[in-house]
Amino acid sequence: MSNINEFDPALGKIPSGIFILTIGTGDRATGMLASWVMQAGFEPPMVTVAVKQGRYVCDWLTEGQPFVLNLVGDGQTEFLKHFGKGFEPGVAAFEGVETKNCRTGVPMLSAALGYLECEPAGHVDSSDHRVFVARVVRGALTSDAEPMVHVRKSGAHY
Repeated sequence: MSNINEFDPALGKIPSGIFILTIGTGDRATGMLASWVMQAGFEPPMVTVAVKQGRYVCDWLTEGQPFVLNLVGDGQTEFLKHFGKGFEPGVAAFEGVETKNCRTGVPMLSAALGYLECEPAGHVDSSDHRVFVARVVRGALTSDAEPMVHVRKSGAHY
């Protein structure tokens, strides 16, 4: 039985940015590719990010751990290759990637277009993902380059 709906191609055409979500400090720090991110408020500045249920990063965000959204630039495919595969707990996620730590100790990608330091403020479960609402507490744009935008062929899978 097919899980394809007639609206899947249209749903897949909803554009999204590409980000690397970094979380944790020291040996517990990790990063993951995040494409379901959007601004969700002005005052205070808020964002949402969806993380697949069952990922340990989802548990960390649920606990309220601060994180950084690193903005990926158009053409920075090395970030997709590096972080797109995901990392098991305890595996070094930043080997070969230049980072610096934000004030909370979470790694930021030095070559990213910019960053947003965030604190989770709540969440809602959305079928196979958990959608987090987070307050943006600091951030900066470090390049005028264009951001990477992703459009999927189908709304039924990544």
